[in-house]
Amino acid sequence: MRILQSVRTKNLKKLMQDIRVDSYGIGIMLPKADHYLVRLNKVSNISANILKQEMLSLGGDVAVSRGALTGSVKNTDCLLMGTLSQFNRLNGKLTAQPFGLNRLAESLRSSFTRFEREDFILDLAGYRLNLGARTHIMGILNITPDSFSGDGLLDKDCALELAEQMVRDGADIIDVGGVSSRPGAKQVPLKEELRRVIPVIKLLSRKIKIPISVDTVKSHVAEQALDNGAAMVNDISGLKDSKMAKVIARKKAAVVIMHMRGTPRTMQKNTAYISLLDEVIEYLEERIERATASGISPEKIIVDPGLGFAKTAEQNLEILNNLRDLKVLGRPILVGPSRKSFIGKLLKTAAQDRIFGTVAASVVAAGNGAKIIRAHDCLAVKQALKIGDGIKKS
Repeated sequence: MRILQSVRTKNLKKLMQDIRVDSYGIGIMLPKADHYLVRLNKVSNISANILKQEMLSLGGDVAVSRGALTGSVKNTDCLLMGTLSQFNRLNGKLTAQPFGLNRLAESLRSSFTRFEREDFILDLAGYRLNLGARTHIMGILNITPDSFSGDGLLDKDCALELAEQMVRDGADIIDVGGVSSRPGAKQVPLKEELRRVIPVIKLLSRKIKIPISVDTVKSHVAEQALDNGAAMVNDISGLKDSKMAKVIARKKAAVVIMHMRGTPRTMQKNTAYISLLDEVIEYLEERIERATASGISPEKIIVDPGLGFAKTAEQNLEILNNLRDLKVLGRPILVGPSRKSFIGKLLKTAAQDRIFGTVAASVVAAGNGAKIIRAHDCLAVKQALKIGDGIKKS
């Protein structure tokens, strides 16, 4: 299910307050003025026609395929159009309907609740991040010789120096990774990844005063990192390792679940989608269910659409433009546009010269719902986000 919002409630409320509408009246009228589009996939023709008739009776509408009206197909995607008030009344009507529409009513209610949520608090080993108050920054610390951005480090003292600079520049989390995830990157043996990241995480956990994340797809690396001071696992494979979710649950850690197809070596051969946003949302939804079934608290889960991972440059822009759709998952959104190739393609610049493009993409992402931005250039991104957050709050 996808929900798209045409006008933000906060702006509507401000408009009504500006003309001094009574507070009781604001409460009544806001749901009537807040417009949404809801996309449903593979609805039976019977259910689709009932949905259309019910929404028409409420003053809304439902777009269905021509085949659903002529009877030439058995199922259709639906685009529901209406105000929040109309959707609330629709739910009441659907509760008593057959053909699975009562279950759809419950799904609509829970989806709207998740979509509207903003009050995310992330507890990371004693650190409490209020993600609803402002956009947070995850600083990137690459302990690898083949990072795509040319910033890889192999010396732990240099890693500490860079981490401390990121903290001064406004990073809220430091993400330590020992394997390059650039397109075409080769796998790194377990022992080598441990040798790279664990000493750095041990050192950082003693020296810096913000949470540490480990960027890994291996459950053994995650476990050792969590035992040595990390509080979060950033898993670009979306819990592909069968033991990863159990490790994270047992350690009561947080997790970033990212969308990707294949591996970094093969992912750019897997960029064909029927409906990009729908498929990203469905993938993340399934991985969230897998995580919670393994015992990970829902409040510890962050989602990442995976910019640059099995995505073309145009698809990355589509995700940034429609990032708000991911709010239907009800989890904080993390986005990592930093120095990515789609920025280089637009600007025709090398990775080290993509700061301005990164800043622009980060501000757009935050404006469209991202709560955490993963960045190399923390100071530039921090300053830009501070302005963006200030504008939103005004």
